[in-house]
Amino acid sequence: MIEGSGSGDSGYHGSSGDPGYGWYPPAAPPLSPPPPPPRRRGGSVLSHLAVALLAAAVAVGATLALDHPGTGTPAAAASPVVPGSAAVPSPATSSPAAVPSAAPSSSASGAATGLQAVVNKVEPGIVIINSTIQYQSEAGAGTGMVINSDGLVLTNNHVIEDSTKLTATVVATGKTYPATVVGYDVTGDVALIRLQNASGLTTVPLGNSALVKAGAPVVALGNAEGQGTILPAAGTITGVNQTITASDQGGTITSETLHGMLRTNADIVSGDSGGPLSNASGQVIGMDTACQSVSTGAQSAPTGFAIPINTALSLASQIAGGRASSTISIGYPPFIGIYYTPSTQSNPQSEAAQEQSQGNGFGGFGFQQPSCYTSNVNLQTPSQIAPVSTGALVDGVICNSPAANAGLTGGAVITAVNGKTVRTPNQLASSLAPFRPGDTATITWVNLSGQSTTSTLHLVAGPPQ
Repeated sequence: MIEGSGSGDSGYHGSSGDPGYGWYPPAAPPLSPPPPPPRRRGGSVLSHLAVALLAAAVAVGATLALDHPGTGTPAAAASPVVPGSAAVPSPATSSPAAVPSAAPSSSASGAATGLQAVVNKVEPGIVIINSTIQYQSEAGAGTGMVINSDGLVLTNNHVIEDSTKLTATVVATGKTYPATVVGYDVTGDVALIRLQNASGLTTVPLGNSALVKAGAPVVALGNAEGQGTILPAAGTITGVNQTITASDQGGTITSETLHGMLRTNADIVSGDSGGPLSNASGQVIGMDTACQSVSTGAQSAPTGFAIPINTALSLASQIAGGRASSTISIGYPPFIGIYYTPSTQSNPQSEAAQEQSQGNGFGGFGFQQPSCYTSNVNLQTPSQIAPVSTGALVDGVICNSPAANAGLTGGAVITAVNGKTVRTPNQLASSLAPFRPGDTATITWVNLSGQSTTSTLHLVAGPPQ
């Protein structure tokens, strides 16, 4: 896991063999999209909808403290400029009648016409989000909704987390913008990003999720299967105020519980994350977030879930206002640049043995562990460990990071932060939690030869967690 800290993410560090709570491992590579409708079915378990591509095999399920803002993180990330709560619009006060061409029809042509009418209203405010996750050797794809003409975009937290670079392409114009993270809520799975140097953008038409009732017709739109094309899926609301537990598409990591969700039988699929769920009037009433396919014999019934737009906008308003909390983080979190495996294990040798038993492996005979890494490819449990009985084992160090520049290496054990004793990897995370990018932290560690060193590290901005 990559070590990180900051407001709202001190408990966001996973476990051995788990790249981090709330981090979503790669889905299968995208398949060729079918013509709409119908769309591809989702996974067999309830899962988030971001598509992770180009994943490389990883030996150690380690957390990372990143080295520098990277290619996609602004140099000013340590002091984020928030747009203010007024930049986020409020939900609609009422729900207008359905657009005439979207009225229910018994004919296939009438239904198709109605679907297209909703698409025509909503699609101009949709963006396709692509992320580079350099330190996890991946790239990701998702969807976002423009809620402010100057480039504020609403999406899911799991679309942007761990990203070292973000771009967003406005579907209506085809123009691609670099994007930065304004902030995010890890428990609500909501994020707000800003398209750089954008103006005059078309926003999505907003509805009021408080008025939504079961049986109402809806249309889900998004970057289905990460193919770079917005595909619609029609359905109805099948439940409101739902509580769900969602995880990655592989279903192997710590799950996330979301409350107050809208449930629909619209065929929501991977890549739709952050996209709009719209009513028959062409108003956005929810944000696509998770899906589940329930198979009955040869049939597969799609079930999707969306965060109510009122909830998403409320969280976005807090983020835009710079109101950090135990769950809301503003801007980018700080990192020092180490891989470690979150654990309550206090003995580094025992921690290394546990990592090995879980398949992370030692370097093996003749293996020369690199002095630093540019990604987690080939990251393995160090074969040599500092001779100390307690502390946080460092699995590896990111090249050119504060940790690398201070002389930390894989196999070292961190024993204190600002003079406060660190006995376990999890204590390392909690000790760093109060810091922000731009702060300094005094780190004490023991190297492979048993020498203790104390150095002041300047924390930098890292990927959102």
